[in-house]
Amino acid sequence: MNEEIDFILDSTKEAMDKAISHLEKELAGIRAGRATPAMLSTIMVNYYGSQTPLSQVANVNTPDARTISIQPWEKNMLQEIEKAIMLANIGFNPMNNGDNIIINVPPLTEERRISLAKQAKAEAEHAKVGVRNARKDANNEIKKVDISDDMKKNAEADVQKLTDDYVKKVDEKYAVKEKEIMTV
Repeated sequence: MNEEIDFILDSTKEAMDKAISHLEKELAGIRAGRATPAMLSTIMVNYYGSQTPLSQVANVNTPDARTISIQPWEKNMLQEIEKAIMLANIGFNPMNNGDNIIINVPPLTEERRISLAKQAKAEAEHAKVGVRNARKDANNEIKKVDISDDMKKNAEADVQKLTDDYVKKVDEKYAVKEKEIMTV
């Protein structure tokens, strides 16, 4: 094919990969029935005057499916971590035992499960919009390239095939997350 077309296809694939990786990150933050360290991935702790991710000031573990254990690397960070979790307003009540912080993750109600499934669906739709925007940008770039109409049509067909593949990936990731959320 044409070098310019290959470049457009590569950059489109890259943009679609970014949409998928963003979706994965967002879905990891949506709570399912089990406790995971990813539930606390958005928590920022005041560490000597600067906002620092929780994972950089403490060890976050899940000893079992209903408990998250946070062991700070410095004992004086216990109160700061506790305060950051409360301020994040994610529905957890941290317990400080002097050495580490323990969070008991309550089981989800049916109503909350449905709400989380809707949130996951919304994230999947955002990812699909990102994929479709990449398709639109690619098609616009293809139209600008100085090649025959047949080559343009073939390139647009390749972009559409890429789009279909990535939309299918988004649907698969959403289906897995929905099953995880709705499983009691």
